[in-house]
Amino acid sequence: MSGETPVVRVVVADDEEMVRTALRAILGAEEGIEVVGEAATGAEAVSVVRALRPDVVLMDVRMPEIDGIRATEQILATVEDPPRIVVVTTFENDAYVYDALHAGAAGFLLKRSAAEELVQAVRLVACGDSLLYPAAVRTLAGRHARRRETPAPAWVARLTGREADVLRLMAAGLTNAEIAGRLAVGPATAKTHVAAILAKTGARDRTQAVIAAYESGFITPG
Repeated sequence: MSGETPVVRVVVADDEEMVRTALRAILGAEEGIEVVGEAATGAEAVSVVRALRPDVVLMDVRMPEIDGIRATEQILATVEDPPRIVVVTTFENDAYVYDALHAGAAGFLLKRSAAEELVQAVRLVACGDSLLYPAAVRTLAGRHARRRETPAPAWVARLTGREADVLRLMAAGLTNAEIAGRLAVGPATAKTHVAAILAKTGARDRTQAVIAAYESGFITPG
């Protein structure tokens, strides 16, 4: 039937069968979400994603063969129009989480999250948004960001003053609508600024732009 909302196709990658079963049960009960595949190792996750081409992958970071970080890198590097990847982790301050975000994950989710948070996360990233927890990312960046030993990258100098303001607000977790309200500009203008920032930083999405801001020293954690 025309006009129907597309189903979000999900792959669950975790080496614990009980976790995969629980995630499948939660997501499978939701209208508009379908778990199309599972993987128990990082290598299997890459193969399953290549075969099934899901929209979203829930990726455990600690798995046999190759971990979730390497699996994320391989998927994003080798799959055309790759899925959005959400890291599912036990500890939000784990260095693995920051490495996964650095590798290209759209965000992270704690394994203890409520079912509604899991569903919301899948729907959010499927729509192209990033799952960003500003306080947690700031803490992670303070602990794990690569220390800048060379001059700031060229993109920092190419940011306009308004783009610099927008990037700081992105790092604070504001949506485009909230950024527009804070800066007293129209939503379309805010969206244009965000798009320009992604282009200048070479970032895939908002999360990657924020990581780049910390990595470059443009934003200092603390």
